[in-house]
Amino acid sequence: MRTKITLAGLLLTLAAFGAPQIAAQQDEDVRGAFLTTRPKTAPKTTPAKRPSRRRPKAAPVEKPVTATPGNPTPVTTVNTARPRIGLGLTLFMRDSNGLAVRTDPSREFRKGDRVRVLAETNADGYLYIFNTTDGGKPVMIYPDPELDEAGNYIQGHVPFEIPSSLAAEERLRWFTFDQNTGAEKLYFVFTREPLPGVPTEDELIAYCRGGAGKCPWSPGTELWEQIRKELNEPTMVAKSQTLGKPQTMGETQAATRGIGLNREDPEPSLIRLTTSTNKDMLVAPLDLNHKAQMGTTSPQKPE
Repeated sequence: MRTKITLAGLLLTLAAFGAPQIAAQQDEDVRGAFLTTRPKTAPKTTPAKRPSRRRPKAAPVEKPVTATPGNPTPVTTVNTARPRIGLGLTLFMRDSNGLAVRTDPSREFRKGDRVRVLAETNADGYLYIFNTTDGGKPVMIYPDPELDEAGNYIQGHVPFEIPSSLAAEERLRWFTFDQNTGAEKLYFVFTREPLPGVPTEDELIAYCRGGAGKCPWSPGTELWEQIRKELNEPTMVAKSQTLGKPQTMGETQAATRGIGLNREDPEPSLIRLTTSTNKDMLVAPLDLNHKAQMGTTSPQKPE
């Protein structure tokens, strides 16, 4: 029996075979654009301490040079091009041996499971992390008045982990899922400049000391709508296939000592990149859709 092949059927067949290759190429392009600003080799020196998360002081403004007949003003070419901003996220889970292992956020977590997030940006900027439970009121869990002097300045490709593996107690080094149910969502907000109206550093410390119950700080309706709006903006996304692998020594040292990652280090499990160089904000959501027994569990912020 002959099989009749139509043009439409042939096109559908080609599309089915071509889609995976196209998706793979898009992933490769996104990873390449994000990782290209990583240095090729590791730094020769190790910083004595982690870099400050406080906002760097503004560079002094140079006075303009006045042209004279004998001293014409030199022509200076300024490169105004700036890269698209990107954010890489890797979710680690504590295994039975106490090691941090890459895991998929969509897996089903159980009571007692512990996770940590490693974030990496491709440029200098400011990182804010908000948390909602069951779509309720958002709260800011970073910057934190008890961490990094309440600063949130991040250097490009210098990874940041939350919670910190340097915490004094083991229970403070992980988000731990308890018996309570709830749909948890983390919003990682990366910006070129500080968000207006959001307290950080001394202002956040003073705010939280102002009275019981004031912290964690919650954004107002207008700011939260702006952040939510960014979720609808087009972005490019790439996912890695390195799940199940343990955190490397290089990643650990980089996160705890403030060392920049190089191109030989593992890439983030999830990379999100803006489509335009004009964007000043990037929002990367992380849904923890997990269940324990008949309900879901909720990651609790370390006390």
